[in-house]
Amino acid sequence: MKKQMSKKFVIYLTNTHLINKLKMPHSFHKVFIHAIWSTKNRLPLLTVNIKAPVYGFLQNQFEDMDCPVRIINGMPDHVHCLFILNPQEALTKVIKQVKGSTSHFINQQDLISQKFSWQTGHAAYSVSESHLHRVHKYIERQEEHHKKRSFQDEYDEFLKLYGFK
Repeated sequence: MKKQMSKKFVIYLTNTHLINKLKMPHSFHKVFIHAIWSTKNRLPLLTVNIKAPVYGFLQNQFEDMDCPVRIINGMPDHVHCLFILNPQEALTKVIKQVKGSTSHFINQQDLISQKFSWQTGHAAYSVSESHLHRVHKYIERQEEHHKKRSFQDEYDEFLKLYGFK
């Protein structure tokens, strides 16, 4: 029985300049994430009075994890964040840390009269550079957007758009 030999092609590079051009000595990452999560039971707790300190704290938490923030905005019952994911961290770890520390901050500072917590889950989608402006505007215009559709409708649309439903 004859064994069939696979053909292998080998390219020998003798030009040092060409060899140096082919090297990639560093790793480059730039993954934009659009993350969304809501308050527990979707209670409208993120009022105008506490938005600034909460969003500021959220931004600091992301940046402490080396995840630069492009924009944070939302409604009284949910938050949208657009940030660059630190390639050394898992996405779920980043969001869990940010949500946990922000809940703690809101409760420690007594920003609301009741105990604050976030809903358990979240949604997170990667965003290409070509769509950054559109997603940024979408997050920026949350109040205007939610005059036309509810958070649940918005959330269901995202799930369908990204193939989760």
